[in-house]
Amino acid sequence: MTALDLSSPVAVVGTGTMGQGIAQVALVAGHPVRLYDAAPGRARAAAAAIVARLDRLVEKDRLTAADLPHSRLRSSGGTPIAARARLLVAENLTDLADCALVVEAVLERLDVKQELFRALEDIVGDDCLLATNTSSLSVTAVGGALANPGRLVGLHFFNPAPLLPLVEVVSGFATDVTYATRAYETARAWGKTPVACADTPGFIVNRIARPFYAEAFAVYEAQGADPATIDAVLRECGGFRMGAFELTDLIGQDVNESVTRSVWESFFNDVRFTPSLAQRRLVESGRLGRKTGQGWYDYSDETGAAERSEPHTAEPGQRPAYVVAEGDLGPASELLQLIREAGIQVREDEEDHGTRLVLPSGGQLALADGQTSVEFRDVVYFDLALDYRRATRIALSASQDTAPQTLAEATGLFQALGKDVSIIGDVPGMIVARTVARIVDLAHDAVAKGVATEEDIDTAMRLGVNYPLGPFEWSRRLGRNWAYALLDDLHMRDPSGRYAPSLALYRHAYATDKREATS
Repeated sequence: MTALDLSSPVAVVGTGTMGQGIAQVALVAGHPVRLYDAAPGRARAAAAAIVARLDRLVEKDRLTAADLPHSRLRSSGGTPIAARARLLVAENLTDLADCALVVEAVLERLDVKQELFRALEDIVGDDCLLATNTSSLSVTAVGGALANPGRLVGLHFFNPAPLLPLVEVVSGFATDVTYATRAYETARAWGKTPVACADTPGFIVNRIARPFYAEAFAVYEAQGADPATIDAVLRECGGFRMGAFELTDLIGQDVNESVTRSVWESFFNDVRFTPSLAQRRLVESGRLGRKTGQGWYDYSDETGAAERSEPHTAEPGQRPAYVVAEGDLGPASELLQLIREAGIQVREDEEDHGTRLVLPSGGQLALADGQTSVEFRDVVYFDLALDYRRATRIALSASQDTAPQTLAEATGLFQALGKDVSIIGDVPGMIVARTVARIVDLAHDAVAKGVATEEDIDTAMRLGVNYPLGPFEWSRRLGRNWAYALLDDLHMRDPSGRYAPSLALYRHAYATDKREATS
């Protein structure tokens, strides 16, 4: 089944920020659009707001007649006449009778959505596609109240809908594949990047993204590092666009915590999705982020800029004259070339004692592996980086028993490579490493359970939350066994189940790579 014809009317019910955004997307694509809202006057105000936004885009030459099918520009400038004419306000639900697609963006309450769709089912044609933009409710449950749940799909846009390309097309348990395909192709015809997803708590993005927030909060709760340092390491070492603390301040602490709690409860309180107590206290105190002027950071300045402490950055350490490489350092192997380029001698140990660097003092430097510094004599751990050459900051982890000389040499080594160094507490898995390992694990688990394909998951995480790599891209780069080994080590130290590797990741770690076997 192909995408909806552009002559087919599209309705949006609920005209808040998301509803307006979806309506604008459909209008720009060329459809006649009907706006309906149960609150008197709200749909008319929304239509005016959409036209005003399009006017501004035309004035700034960011939108032309070519971007608006079937339109011609007014001689005085402004939104094309035909585009204005295609945007209509519906006074009653019955005005939507001839629509080929109705998208709801109303209150996130199951009873409200079910009541709406039951009413629509008696109004629209038998072939009308019904779509919910829910981000936290079950599409199956929403459709459960319908006589024909097969035509209900999830169309989960991301905010702001006109700008963000990703749309999760969610099939409920009863969704007919023909309707899911029509929704998918229509989203693609609208210039979006659709990904197909089964009806699972959090769908793709909100399910797999939970560790990004959870592990940052866990490091903070363990007093491993402060928010500014954790955010800096995630950005400057991990390659993420924003750190977890600043991002949740932007989203809203109440919104982010609500999504986390919804996913956790939907998975029957699965410990892997347990909400953060520290974030709960922040919400209870009314510190919800940018919108209230204070969250993890202070935004009370008139400009709205965040007042935050600077990340911990170590004082100059002692540049080592040489290091001894034991093994290839795995995902951090490019460090050896960087060390040589910095003029520091790298001596190769022909006997394979592991994957560590031995410093002149005799202390060792190792990539975070889920173990702690206190377990080994004189070991400093360093965090995983997206790209060690491009990274501008590296986190080091040491225990109270680590020799000061070892820490000084480890600090000096990375400073010689042009990196800022943040020293955090003795946190197993550190910051980036444990976060990436858990994201990779949830992604493998999702594929094994039929949630989505590897390709769609990678696309969703890159476009939906701006990850620098999709989980499977990361998994291939890090090596088949890396994430499993790190999580297995973490699970030994925290046997609550939070870090227990999934069966899917276990199978991936120990399966024979057919490409390797035939090479």
